[in-house]
Amino acid sequence: MDKADIKKLIKDIRSGKAGAEEAYAKLKRLPYHDIGCAKLDTHRAIRKGFPEVIYCEGKSIPHLKKIVRALSASHMHIMATRADKKAYAAIRSVIPSAEYHETARIVTIGKGQKGSSGVLVITAGTADIPVAEEASITAQFLGNRVERLYDVGVAGIHRLLSKTDSFGRSNVIIVVAGMEGALASVVGGLTDKPVIAVPTSVGYGASFKGLAALLSMLNSCSPGVAVVNIDNGFGAGCMASIINKAVA
Repeated sequence: MDKADIKKLIKDIRSGKAGAEEAYAKLKRLPYHDIGCAKLDTHRAIRKGFPEVIYCEGKSIPHLKKIVRALSASHMHIMATRADKKAYAAIRSVIPSAEYHETARIVTIGKGQKGSSGVLVITAGTADIPVAEEASITAQFLGNRVERLYDVGVAGIHRLLSKTDSFGRSNVIIVVAGMEGALASVVGGLTDKPVIAVPTSVGYGASFKGLAALLSMLNSCSPGVAVVNIDNGFGAGCMASIINKAVA
């Protein structure tokens, strides 16, 4: 239950549309709702500005349906990450209006919050786009205007240098890169905006499934570069949203 839900409940009580028993039934689930297979953090929207996000990997289809059904009872806007087509089909069977962002592997219910300027998401290569889209869709759903600049890695640095005007249109930049992960340091050296570096598991054997990029980014000599975990586009999108809204 977020602020909008609480305001609506109060309005319904005052207008007589909701009685004391219904209000009590909704409020008693705060701060969490135990549905057996999960304990849903129904207070998170009040604390964080957006409700609990469903991580689909590892969840059974019956559990996923139960979680979505319970969350939808008290939230108008829901996001599920790492969702394959089976997970999407399960969610859609509960909420027919659910939308699937296939590249990002994200399912959204509702249109999210109204956008504010400005998050820029950059990738080194096209193989990094799925993680970048996870970050982009997350940031958009949380109410940020997102600009994308893909496939501008250091192997052809002139591609990035011809697009640096986009840096000035953003408040925070997400850089997604695999291999050796050098792009985050390059971008960090070209802008005064905070840079969130996302290492991806893209690369040959010595990249160690993203560990090489992670260590490169952690050792960046460019000031103002922070790093999230390997392939963690969702975490980058959340952090970018927090930073953007703090300065917008």
